[in-house]
Amino acid sequence: MTILLTLAAMFALLLARVPVAFALGGLGLAMLLLGGFSPLMAPQAILSTLDGFILLAVPLFLLMSNILLRAGVGNDLFAAVSAWVGHWPGGLAVATILSCGVFAAISGSSVATAATIGTVAIPEMINRGYNKKFVYGLLAAGGTLGILIPPSIPMIIYGFVTEESVISLFLAGIGPGIALLIFFILFSMVYARMGGQKREPKQGWAERRRATLKALPAVILAVLIISGIYSGAFTPTEAAAIGFAASLIITGPIMRVLTWDALKKAVFDSMATTVAIILIIAGAKIFGKAITLYRIPQDISMMITQGIDTDLGFILVVTAVLLVMGLVFEALSMVLIMTPVLLPAALALGFDPIWFGVYMVIMVECALITPPVGLNLYVIQSVAKARLGEVASGVAPFLILMFVTAAILYVWHDLALYIPFKL
Repeated sequence: MTILLTLAAMFALLLARVPVAFALGGLGLAMLLLGGFSPLMAPQAILSTLDGFILLAVPLFLLMSNILLRAGVGNDLFAAVSAWVGHWPGGLAVATILSCGVFAAISGSSVATAATIGTVAIPEMINRGYNKKFVYGLLAAGGTLGILIPPSIPMIIYGFVTEESVISLFLAGIGPGIALLIFFILFSMVYARMGGQKREPKQGWAERRRATLKALPAVILAVLIISGIYSGAFTPTEAAAIGFAASLIITGPIMRVLTWDALKKAVFDSMATTVAIILIIAGAKIFGKAITLYRIPQDISMMITQGIDTDLGFILVVTAVLLVMGLVFEALSMVLIMTPVLLPAALALGFDPIWFGVYMVIMVECALITPPVGLNLYVIQSVAKARLGEVASGVAPFLILMFVTAAILYVWHDLALYIPFKL
């Protein structure tokens, strides 16, 4: 009964359009008071959350991605990739996906990836005759690579909540991220061939070299961040700080494309997003403290483990729960709310916490492109000035490919675990 009342209250607050952070924090505080617990637990929970060193990576990665977005780095990146693969079947679509993958390896943000590459790729592809719905779906889904291909802000949050190694989570995201990238590319090539899409003319070596040199600073930045994290030279937080500093140098003195107005907008956008994330984390921490005192995660874990005796049954329940939650929650809220609830049951059934984190991130990716709260849908709608229905219908085949990737991950755990634990 407590579980049902808690869920009912949460959905009532969200339907009343109470912001997620205040819905979580307010409900958590009310539960503390009704349960006879000290309300001072709320500020204590917030303070214990906000002093986490790993959380510093969030605003720094956001600053870096917003600077790259405002400086127009996506244009050079897309042009360079197009010069190499544009003559393939569905070449511009392939270039779009590859550009999303590269930018994902820099920014760690799904929204930034979708906005940066979408601004360049959408008009280019539509002008070349690609179906609008396909283009919108491609960019919305391609943007989700930003939270799977490391670095990833949701993985940082998951690692913070579970106290698991963020570097191990990053490494575990490589295999599924590349698999999803390949599926998107293959589908795009088949779609273009079946639709009779004309191939682009093959670029000469001079054009390829010129485009590659323009995009080289962005590629170097990606290599710097990834190699530094995986070699152990610096932590994810230090990588974010170095990436931010490097993005300022690359877009400022080197490329001379970052203006003061663009920098100011990047700082304000990053500040607004960071404040929203911190508020959600604080609210989720209060809510998490309350449900822990009420033993709700333990009760749910016991219900699941007693009622479900197979791994597949548990994963199907997790998938259904996360997809339903994704209809009303955005990505970080899902990670913060559902991880303490689902992880105990996952551990009781013998699932690896790193593997489970990657599986959760894939489901969060699905939530990013499902209405009504799929943030990537709204990003692409805003960039393309399109109707939300067009964008939502375009993501359907890519959503299926994401489910296929999740199914492969379930059958073959080493898709995620081989790199962090066996290489």
